[in-house]
This record gives sequence, structure tokens and C-alpha cells, in this order.
Amino acid sequence: MNHKIALNFEDGVTRFIDASPSETVADAAYRQGINIPLDCRDGACGTCKCFAEAGRYDLGQDYIEDALSEDEAAQGYVLTCQMRAQSDCVVRVPASSQVCKTARASFEASISAVRQLSDSTISLSLKGEALNALAFLPGQYVNLRVPGSEQSRAYSFSSLQKGGEVSFLIRNVPGGLMSSFLTGLAKAGDAMSLAGPLGSFYLREIRRPLLLLAGGTGLAPFTAMLEQIAEHGCEHPLHLIYGVTHDFDLVEVDRLEAFAARIPNFTWSACVASPDSSYPRKGYVTQHIEPAHLNDGEVDIYLCGPPPMVEAVSQYIREQGITPANFYYEKFAASAA
Repeated sequence: MNHKIALNFEDGVTRFIDASPSETVADAAYRQGINIPLDCRDGACGTCKCFAEAGRYDLGQDYIEDALSEDEAAQGYVLTCQMRAQSDCVVRVPASSQVCKTARASFEASISAVRQLSDSTISLSLKGEALNALAFLPGQYVNLRVPGSEQSRAYSFSSLQKGGEVSFLIRNVPGGLMSSFLTGLAKAGDAMSLAGPLGSFYLREIRRPLLLLAGGTGLAPFTAMLEQIAEHGCEHPLHLIYGVTHDFDLVEVDRLEAFAARIPNFTWSACVASPDSSYPRKGYVTQHIEPAHLNDGEVDIYLCGPPPMVEAVSQYIREQGITPANFYYEKFAASAA
């Protein structure tokens, strides 16, 4: 049975390859047109050294210490000329996609649904036969071409790919190029193109409790992550805090409730920053992070929101004197016309 290997390049491009248990990752990549840098195939030079972020694999015993030390192997570094996958894997490649003779993939699809969830948020779903070949890590994004222009906008997937269909949560920006198209012109059947996947913000292997912090449409990558967790299960506690500015910014609440019903260890809360809010929880996300959520630092934190939120959360964690095991974040800013 072949395994799926996600190759994450240093320029943010991700490409997926299939690898059989009997072939090395370097050979599998080369067979599919991707040249991971190497000067030998014998585990002697270390040129193909990468980092395995997730998955099970076998490195064998045919490489030398100068190419990969015992300490490096224990940390998760691999020689792709020796690595044979025993499960799906995620491998970080310390080279650009261009150096490796590949590029981001492009796909053509059409709008299957466009809905205005609130004054501030639009839900967009795309579908197409080509999307059956689209693979990405939950949390990643693509560049969507704005129809009728040469410009693209970056949006995180808010769902997994199922039946050739994917979805996005898009902030409705007054005067925004994509927002203006979606609210004024878009209709089911309109063609759209995607390029990606991209980004280093994605769900890693869950080894400890997770604290997920979403600001506004920064909720999108987390609903994709939660879809995967719901499908595969998780033995660790997961807590999501979802912060917005106004009451009408709260969207997908029913979906979060459904995840809470499907995932035994998942809990969530929301808060609204506006002092005029009628929502029970007011204030900013940092005001609703409890000591138990930080678990004395034995926690992986994922944060997606506008730059001021990312800075505020970073400062808050420093003030608590806690260093989380991992802190992954993605900043986003709206683009006007």
C-alpha cells in the first residue's frame, strides 16, 4: 500500500507524493518529478537531510554518522535517500520548491455555493473534478484568483476536500477586490482557479493538549483541523477560544457545537470584544485563557488572527512565565482593491 508524503519546502509550497514502503522518499519524489537535493544515494553525504514532522518510517542502517548523527535521528532528522515510509508522513525540505524543480500546483474549479453568513463573513465553496487531486494539510491555504482580474488572494481552507469540494471563510472587506466580486457578481457555476497548497501553519501530530486561538475568519483553518480530528480521533484535550469584534461576527457556531458533540475531548468558547455586545463572554481572547489551558507549558498552541491579536497573545504568554512546547501562528491582514 502506498503512503502519502507531504513535502514542505522552505518557500511555503507543499507538494504531495505517493511512496511505496519499498522505495526511498528521494526516489519516490524523483519518480514524480521532484528533485530533493542529493549528491549520493548511499547515506554518505548528508545533502538530502530533511526533517520528518510526522509519520512512521524506517531509516535502515546503511548511512554513516557524518551524514546523520544519532542525536539528529532521535530529533526527527532523516536522510531521504534512506527513508522508507511506513505511514503517511510530513517532511520539511530545507530548500525552495524552485531548487527542487517543482512549483505550486494549480487547479480549476467552479463556485458551488456562496453565502453571506454575516455582514463581515462570506462562505465560499468550490467544486470540480480537478479538486479530487487536491491534497493539503489542515490549516494550509491557497491563492484564489479573483475572476476578471490578474490578482489573487490567500485564504485558508475551512474544510477538508471531499468529493472534489472545498470551502473557505472570507472576510467581507468594503472595497475589497474579492469581497466585491463575491457580494456583487458571484454565482454558482462561475469558474475560479486555485494555486497551492501553501503555508507552514498546519496541524501537526497531536502529542499533548492543544489550545486553539482564532480571531474572526481566522477560525477557518481550525474548522478544517477539527474535521480531521473528528475523523481520526484524539486522546488529548483540545480547547478552542474564538474571538470576534462584534456580535454579528460570530459565525459557524452550530458547526463548533457539532464538533463538540463528535470529539469527546473538545471544548470551545467564544468572546466578543465590543463593550456594546450582548454576548455572555466579553473581552479579548487573552482574557479567557485559563491556567488549565496552558497546562504548565505542556501544550501546543495554534493561533490564527490579525497581527495585533498575534502580538497580544505572544505578550500574554510571556507574562505568564510559561513556554509552550510549541507555538504555531499565522497572521493575516485584509486586502483592499
